Amino acid sequence: MKTLRTKYFIEKIFSFLLLSVIFISTIFGNVKNIQAESLLKVNFPKESIVEHLKLDVPKKFKNAWLKAEEGSWEPWLLKQDGFLGRQLFWDPKEEEATLLIGWESRAVWKSISQTEINLVQHDFEKIARKETGEQSGNPFPLIFEGELNPE
Repeated sequence: MKTLRTKYFIEKIFSFLLLSVIFISTIFGNVKNIQAESLLKVNFPKESIVEHLKLDVPKKFKNAWLKAEEGSWEPWLLKQDGFLGRQLFWDPKEEEATLLIGWESRAVWKSISQTEINLVQHDFEKIARKETGEQSGNPFPLIFEGELNPE
């Protein structure tokens, strides 16, 4: 009987220690990632600006969104004067995409005609509808538009 209690006690202690290690690893594992990301420094020109966009991108259509970006905005952006680069992010919890697009200056960015932007957006939506099977509209609507100044 005493051996059973000892075995039971040891199992409980082992379970507690295992759960504690998992819990602590989860907390401190995320802190390492945050610290590593905060050390990343990108050197932007002093006058540069970052276009900040958010789109509604459901999980089941994430790859469709990426294909639409790759087939429309990506080649167009690469041809633009003053384009510094872009980063695409996807938040699985919110099912939102965040796009950060670097421009040499606000003046260069805003000098692009709305007509030209509309043409590329039309191509984006056409590819997106084909990839998602939707018949009309924009499968990935814009939910936020802003600008950021690099520091």
